[in-house]
Amino acid sequence: MEENKSENNLVNNGQNNNQKQIAGAIILAGLLVAGAIMLRGSGAVAPTPGNNANLENTQLKSVSVNDHILGNLDARVVVIEYSDLECPFCKIFHSTMQTIVEKNNGNVAWVYRHFPLYQGNPPLHPKALKEAEATECAAELAGNDGFWKYTNKIFEVTNSNNSLDAIQLPIIAVSIGLDLEAFNNCLASGKYKDLVDKSIEEGINAGVRGTPKSFILKKGKLINTIDGAEPLEMVNAKIDAALK
Repeated sequence: MEENKSENNLVNNGQNNNQKQIAGAIILAGLLVAGAIMLRGSGAVAPTPGNNANLENTQLKSVSVNDHILGNLDARVVVIEYSDLECPFCKIFHSTMQTIVEKNNGNVAWVYRHFPLYQGNPPLHPKALKEAEATECAAELAGNDGFWKYTNKIFEVTNSNNSLDAIQLPIIAVSIGLDLEAFNNCLASGKYKDLVDKSIEEGINAGVRGTPKSFILKKGKLINTIDGAEPLEMVNAKIDAALK
């Protein structure tokens, strides 16, 4: 298995016919943007190649107070991650980023943005959309802290690959202290679907084609990327270089 792991949109070159459980995945953001073959089952998903030579042309949405930020918005280095709550490699990378933020004592901030792979025929992670909406309901009811507590809990309890039963969503809400009725009403309304879809569209515009995909900013300038669930040692090296 490659060290640099991600759930990616990959064009099948005909060499992977012996892979089990091949599923087509198409991401749509208002119009057809990308079609691909997803390799699943064994977990051997090839990484998205880096394109750091063209960072200056990346159309990445700027960080704002409306983002979900762990750490100080004015931190020396900011990592923007596009993630899917049912992606197994996102689950791994979530733990990596928790370690990175804790280690760097306020010098690194982490921005979480939604990129659930819920569209396509068949969809890869259809449950990830409602889970993303649930995190927004948590944010509505308990602010940024509520968002991160809810997101952390989902990654803690899910086995990934669309495995989390929807009945767990209100249970998670109660476990982090949210009002159950208010949470259920929020989630049932579907009021945050457009926000999640907008995040997907913005990610695609920035070149995201799979999850996790992260961007490293220094003083607001994009200087590097993290492609897939790179090992902690690799992420540490990139962060340390950015902090110099």
